[in-house]
Amino acid sequence: MRRNADLDTALAEAHAAYTAAHPESLARHRAAAGALPGGNTRSVLFYAPFPLTMLSGAGCHLRDADGVLYVDLLGDYTAGLYGHSEPRIAAAIRAALENGLSLGAHNEIEARYAAAVQARFPVLERLRFANSGTEANLLALATACAVTGRKGVLAFTGGYHGSVFTFAPGRSGKLNAPYDFVTTPYNDAATAVAAIAGMGERLAAVILEPMQGSGGCIPAEPGFVQAVAEAARAAGALLIVDEVMTSRLVPGGLHTMLGVRPDLVTLGKYLGGGLSFGAFGGRAEIMDRFDPHRPDALSHAGTFNNNTLSMTAGHAGLTEVFTPAAQAALNARGDALRARLNALCAEAKVAMRFSGIGSMMAVHFTARAVRNGEALADTDPRLLELFFFDMLAARIWLARRGMIALSLPVGEAECAQLADALGGFLERRAPLLGRADAE
Repeated sequence: MRRNADLDTALAEAHAAYTAAHPESLARHRAAAGALPGGNTRSVLFYAPFPLTMLSGAGCHLRDADGVLYVDLLGDYTAGLYGHSEPRIAAAIRAALENGLSLGAHNEIEARYAAAVQARFPVLERLRFANSGTEANLLALATACAVTGRKGVLAFTGGYHGSVFTFAPGRSGKLNAPYDFVTTPYNDAATAVAAIAGMGERLAAVILEPMQGSGGCIPAEPGFVQAVAEAARAAGALLIVDEVMTSRLVPGGLHTMLGVRPDLVTLGKYLGGGLSFGAFGGRAEIMDRFDPHRPDALSHAGTFNNNTLSMTAGHAGLTEVFTPAAQAALNARGDALRARLNALCAEAKVAMRFSGIGSMMAVHFTARAVRNGEALADTDPRLLELFFFDMLAARIWLARRGMIALSLPVGEAECAQLADALGGFLERRAPLLGRADAE
């Protein structure tokens, strides 16, 4: 009881200090609530007692409405890979503006960008553009249902495939698209294979992330993915791999490290160069069903699918900035940072660890290996909240749920700032954290 009371007191003090330090953000939040429900139009950005309002960004830094400068280690949930002021992308956007917007026709950049995306991700024998990762996954699932003539979809607990495909543990997903969903635990091959067999001829697709992003940066185990892929193939269903977040981790996509070749892959986030973007693609025999020359063609419209700004910014980012060498360097930097953070946790002997791959990671308040969301069922969510507010006080911006996604401008100084902030958190808060040797 004393531990719980102490944690509640620490949170109350953190909330009070936060509120006192950010009066302008509070005022702007209250004003926004006049038009937006709860002052919010993007649920993941909200947190109590009120969210910060950011007014500007440059490089890997953000400045809020009260003038406080933060090192941005959230990277807009992986979408902000290029930071906030990449000059080559900015120049490309300015050039695109001079040639007009919303042309309402094929334009000269869309095919060029499609070829560049295809070159980076060879699994995409054909691809189509969309406007977000949500759209990409919606269209991939719709394609699977159209091609197979089935409606069933196997997804995994903890998975997130967009605003209408949420499978967080303990949540109902009331806004989920009305597919015939079955969910099983992530990284549990036996249960997934049994579910696929049980769904039989009603299974159109299996959709999975090669590392769950929103679910806590939990990497997939190769044996799990391979077993699922084989079972899906035997059932006549398609394997859809959601690389909306993870495509930034490995040239070709993270699935290339897992020994599988998906039928369809979905993309989004950073591939718009900081603008709205989505894409889906894969096997030519599937994607060619969208060829308008065919009398039986599937139709996929979308006013902004080929918008010149996203095409131009995305192309500049992928071909000029996020080269394979830059990709490898960023992810090596992330691996080194995660090892450094975990070493601090181990030295403090607390039940706290960081999971992830490369430039994506998340914090968990447990000493056990995290294979899926079920492994986190007994952790105290108040510890994540306290960590978030302590990091804000240290001028570090990350996700309320503890996710970190490094952008290209993040260097050693910023990594050291996070390590120092974690050291301070461990020194102050160790009595509130579980002991590693107690789990």
